[in-house]
Parts: sequence; structure tokens; C-alpha cells
Amino acid sequence: MSTSTRLQLMLMMFLEFMIWGSWYVTMGTYLGANLEATGVQIGLAYQTVSIGAIIAPFFIGLIADRFFPAQRILGVLHLLGAVVLYLLGQQTTFAGFYPLILIYMMLYMPTLALVNAVAFKQMSNTATEFPPIRVLGTIGWIIIGNAIAFMALEKTQSLDQTFLMGAIASAILGIYSFFLPNTPPPKSKDEKVTVRDILGLEALSLFKNPSYLIFFIGSILVCIPLAFYYSFANPFLNEVGMVGAAGKMSWGQISEIGFMLVLPIALLRYGIKKILLVGMLAWALRYICFAYGDAGANYWMLIMGIILHGVCYDFFFVTGQIYTDQQAGERFKSSAQGLITLATYGVGMFIGSYISGFVVEMYKTGETHNWTSVWMVPAGLAVVILLGFAFFFKQPEKN
Repeated sequence: MSTSTRLQLMLMMFLEFMIWGSWYVTMGTYLGANLEATGVQIGLAYQTVSIGAIIAPFFIGLIADRFFPAQRILGVLHLLGAVVLYLLGQQTTFAGFYPLILIYMMLYMPTLALVNAVAFKQMSNTATEFPPIRVLGTIGWIIIGNAIAFMALEKTQSLDQTFLMGAIASAILGIYSFFLPNTPPPKSKDEKVTVRDILGLEALSLFKNPSYLIFFIGSILVCIPLAFYYSFANPFLNEVGMVGAAGKMSWGQISEIGFMLVLPIALLRYGIKKILLVGMLAWALRYICFAYGDAGANYWMLIMGIILHGVCYDFFFVTGQIYTDQQAGERFKSSAQGLITLATYGVGMFIGSYISGFVVEMYKTGETHNWTSVWMVPAGLAVVILLGFAFFFKQPEKN
């Protein structure tokens, strides 16, 4: 891959995740403070991510894989997304906001697969070439989070501006996408397509392995407590008095980079089962830190809860992707990854977003929440899932 192509792909990843990070972290705070949304409504707004994840395989399988070059579809989706993001920042009621965020996530979620498709097409060795390019996405997320904190948008209740920031970045990436390396559709438009192909259901043969079935079920279940963090961590941190919460939450992405470097060594030394269990344990510890942390003497617990993101994400989700790849073999690699993504960000997060909204609303009194009680719910769920996983999941043999 040439240096110019590498730089093109790095900028693509940077903008892709800057767009998402510009509004996603603070949306719960925005909805509560600006639109007076309830906890249930905030959960429903975050649930649209799961709906987008469920729809994305159909979109990619039916259109992107057969009719048009990936970079052109990427450009069109981001240009349309820029318009929707701008309109989101103009809404004054949740009733007007919700259908727009649903439309936006159906536009955005397919782009996550499209940027990977554009990048992979240019690579001869994805194991060594992709990580340095993908990490620019994490850096984009970190930078936009700190920009929001620097401008004090949370403190001044100006979070409607985050949607404008996202819209501008989306418009830039939309135009830029048409100048990315050509990525033609991998399949003929005349090739027969089935729902089984689109959803990757051929990978269901992996369930013949009892341990993989346990892993699959555990992946869905662990995404239920996970949804509490994505939906309500920022409103919580702002309510308890953390200054520049969005910027400090980006420390979780910084830790993600660090633990990603540790992960290969840890897998070789301890094996997949122990690493998956550590990832699950980190979710429970994170929520306990949030339950008893505050902006005073226990401020360190809030920071620890944020920094644990690297362990939570890398040691469970990235390790799970590696485990899935090992178990799938050459024939089912792509379909297996699609299936596990559909299960986690689709089914698991869908359920979790719904439950988290009800739990937060249950522990609300006036304008404040009993956050200790709120966070102990996902902490308890994570512990139960951890114990069940530890008992039933068998350490896979090394290939």
C-alpha cells in the first residue's frame, strides 16, 4: 500500500469516528437537559443504534455488495446523514427528535462496514496494515470529546451544537469519500441472494460447539449491562458534578489503545477464557466504581470507572472477535463476524437500552437520581453473567 493511500484511509477513519463521537456520548445529557426526556425515552434513543445494526447487514448484502462501489455509497450516506444531523440539533421535543435519530442510525451504521470494506480492499496484510489505520478512528473520537469539554458545551447546555459539529464532519467525509480508492462491489448483481446469506446464518454451524454457543449467549447477555454505560454514563457524570465529562470519558478510548497493545501478550500467556472473564469482571468493577464514586473524596472511582473501558472493550469484545475468527475457519470468517455483531450490538444492546431506561427512571426523584442503586443493577447483572460463563465455558484448544 502506498503512503498516499494509507493517509487517505487514516483520514477516512478519523472522520468516521469523529462524527459518531461528536454527539453519541453526550446525547443522553442533551435529551434530559434540553428536551426534558425521561430515562425511558433516552433508552429508546440509544436503542436506535441496535436497530441500525440489525438493518445494516441487509443494506450491505443487498446493495453495497452487488450494485455500487463502496466509496460512493459511503459518500451518499454521509451526505444524507449530514442533513439529518443538522435537523436533529433543531428539534425542541423528543417526539420530533426520535424519528430523526432512528433515520440517522439506519444511515450511519452501514458506513461502519463500508469504511472497513474500502480499507481492506487496499491491503495485502490486514493483520499488520489495518490496526495503525483503524486507531485513527479512536483518535478522532478522543479529539472531538475533548473539544466538547474545552468549549464547555455540557456546562452551558449548548449540546445542540454537537449535532452541528457532526453534520459538518459528515458533509466533509461525504464529499471526501468520492475521492477514496475505488472499491467495486465484490459480487455480481445477478448473483442470487438469500436472507441466510445476508445474516450470515451459515455460521450457525458454529453452535455445534457447546463452548461457542455459551460464548454467543454470553455475548448477548453482557451487552445488556453494557448499554447502561453508553446511554447514561455522561448524564450521570454531569449530574454528580464532573467538569468536562465528555473529555474525561475520552480517556476510556485512550486506555482502549493501551490495552489493545497488551492484549496479544495476555492471550498468549493466559488463554481466551481467562481474558474473557477479566473483561466481564471489568464491567462489574466499572459499575461499582460509578455506584460509589462522587465529585469529592471518591472522584478517583469515577476516573477508574472510565479508564476500565479499555479492559471492558478489548478483553471481551476484541477477544470475542478473535475467538470467533479462530472457530469459524476460512469458510465462515465474514459471516461469523456478522452474526456476532448482530447478536451484540443488535440484539444485546437493543434489550439493554430498553431495560436501562426503565431502571434509571425507577430511581429518579425530582431532578436527581439515586445513581448508586442504578449502577448496582448492571453490576449485579455482570456478576451473574460472569459466574455462569466461568462455569459453563470451556477453554478452547489452541489451533
